[in-house]
Amino acid sequence: MTTVIEPGYADLPRLISLMTGDEKHSAAAESTLDVLWVLYDRVLDITPDNFREAGRDRFLLSKGHGPMAYYAVLTVKGFISEAELPTWSDPVSRLGYHPDRRRIPGVEISSGSLGHGLPIALGTAFGLRARGLTDAKVVTLVGDAELDEGSNHEAIVVAARAGLENLTTVVVDNQSSTRGWPGGIARRFAVEGWETRTVSGRDHGELYDAFTTAHPGRPLAVVAVVEPKG
Repeated sequence: MTTVIEPGYADLPRLISLMTGDEKHSAAAESTLDVLWVLYDRVLDITPDNFREAGRDRFLLSKGHGPMAYYAVLTVKGFISEAELPTWSDPVSRLGYHPDRRRIPGVEISSGSLGHGLPIALGTAFGLRARGLTDAKVVTLVGDAELDEGSNHEAIVVAARAGLENLTTVVVDNQSSTRGWPGGIARRFAVEGWETRTVSGRDHGELYDAFTTAHPGRPLAVVAVVEPKG
């Protein structure tokens, strides 16, 4: 009898290694790997079978300029085929240097231009509220340097004032921001009324607890600290 072993977290480095040609953004991919895995494996209800259902959870990768880890996780979870990875970024490939929601199953937004993910997530959460689908989670992943974009700060203010409990922003902090924030990244959200949690971006248990512990009446910001860029 042949035992079939389902792909998992241990397969991600090999899958990422199949995608070459955008090494300058390898740090962007590696910094998000564990956060993406915990979200897709243990937190979010997003599958190839339910991806078009209205009540599904949503994940929005704002940090889309380094999508290799994202593609690897989508591969393990059955959205795309491993055979597509070696030809990523080719003219005929649907896997580009930035993810395209029109071409890749499981991708909610086309991203890579910084500062878009959190405002879109805010609008998504408002839309779900208007339809009475408040149990559906909306999670967006941004980079620490991305918080320099003014559009993010406007979204931070509005989300807290509206009490969007189903909205989570995870900030992967690899210390690449040129300006930073007085008191740290978490304070940028806390002063506006968000629930905030700062954890290791490599510790799966800490990440899971941060994402799943209740935060009634407030949006959640999780700061996932990883090794410094470079």
